[in-house]
Amino acid sequence: MHQPAPSTDLRHRTIEAPAGRLHLVEQGTGPLVLLVHGFPESWYSWRRQLPALAAAGYRAVALDVRGYGRSSKPAATDAYRMLDLVADNVALVRALGEETAVVVGHDWGSTIAATSALLHPEVFRAVALLSVPYAPPGGPRPTDVFAQMGGDQEFYVSYFQEPGRAEAEIEPDLRGWLAGFYAALSADTMPTEGEPDPHFVTRTGGRLRDRFPAGKRPAWLTEDDLDVYAGEFERTGMTGALNRYRTMDRDWEDLAPYAGAPIKQPSLFIGGALDASTTWMADAIDAYPATLPGLASAHILDGCGHWVQQERPEEVNRLLTSWLDSLQD
Repeated sequence: MHQPAPSTDLRHRTIEAPAGRLHLVEQGTGPLVLLVHGFPESWYSWRRQLPALAAAGYRAVALDVRGYGRSSKPAATDAYRMLDLVADNVALVRALGEETAVVVGHDWGSTIAATSALLHPEVFRAVALLSVPYAPPGGPRPTDVFAQMGGDQEFYVSYFQEPGRAEAEIEPDLRGWLAGFYAALSADTMPTEGEPDPHFVTRTGGRLRDRFPAGKRPAWLTEDDLDVYAGEFERTGMTGALNRYRTMDRDWEDLAPYAGAPIKQPSLFIGGALDASTTWMADAIDAYPATLPGLASAHILDGCGHWVQQERPEEVNRLLTSWLDSLQD
């Protein structure tokens, strides 16, 4: 059993990486655990995991993915392809003086973590996925799939494709938009059955925020938390974050050699029962015996929405540390 080491305060640092620079926040000593956030978030999404993992004897490191926070924001849309984000993760492990790491991701970070483990098993010895299940590369072209969703409504991923379009909705009231987006996907504030689905927009002149819950803030999100998130995006704008969606077809081409490939390292999945990512991708979860043969366990948290490690920090921390400890035996 791995012996816990004393926790230390959060340490901010910047390392050189293919992105240019990557900002990271580190706490604790021990085996390296890399935490990768999703959209539209930052390293701060892991604020409740960093001290818990450090207290359990791990070197917990949460980064700002390229395009976010204090990390570099390349101008080219193509600079946000998955292969580049994986290269950033490998460079980060090396810059921290480590040979291997366990990688943990949420939302887009789950896909980045999974692809990092798939392409570099020699670096990423285990992978935990939060909210978004692992689905091997392959299948139809992503934008073709998304274009067919929703009928007379437009799926949000398609809405995000055109440069500048979503930015024009979001950036005039960034704090308000983020508050609405977080609320729309949180268990305690999400629209009820029969209300318009916030994953879609009306095709003519529609906006995502038209379907956000009005005046509701999830229990996990304090005003101070919202200030942190809004402050980061007020400084950076939204384009770097949205460019992740705009490279999905390029990723599909880049990862074609890995079509159908399983991730064989030890793995863990944690999702929310009320999260569309979990329900829409139920077939991917059912396929885990083939696609994640090293899966220790999959946990669907009742009454939980999309922001699992923020909605249910204690439960997620317990599941993560128990799994991490099992890797040390």
